[in-house]
Amino acid sequence: MADWNRLDLRVIRELVASPRVGITDLAQRLGVARNTAHARVARLERRGVVGQRGRSVDYTALGVEVTAFVTIQVAQGRLKSAVEDLVTLPYVLEAHGIAGDGDLLVRVAARNTRHLHEVINGVLACRGVIRSTTAVAMTEQIAYRVAPLLDDLERTSPEAE
Repeated sequence: MADWNRLDLRVIRELVASPRVGITDLAQRLGVARNTAHARVARLERRGVVGQRGRSVDYTALGVEVTAFVTIQVAQGRLKSAVEDLVTLPYVLEAHGIAGDGDLLVRVAARNTRHLHEVINGVLACRGVIRSTTAVAMTEQIAYRVAPLLDDLERTSPEAE
């Protein structure tokens, strides 16, 4: 997004802090007109800067206690089919194309280590997957966050709102 400004960053910050905030409440928090808040949110959603507005889910509270990161090597020319298969696996939370050792870095969840073995076997069964390496997360040291990034962008952003 090339034409963002401090108001856009403030909108994003509010949506991150309160994903289900209503437009009227958002406008009040920002000190802008309701139509301005609505237009900003709509533009940020349209451009893909902000996505689904809903609550995050702590899957560990649902008994899914293991998080692991699986580095996958994919046969040349088979990335698309591997991803098509991965997306069908319910315990695959996300996948990123990477440079370095491997082609994909996949975050998976599992109920326990025995179930993790099953999840990894499902990953290995995907078309084009040659091999994998798994790192099991023991603890979360820094939760996913964007606030420090937003702080820095706001500090260095254009003044106009």
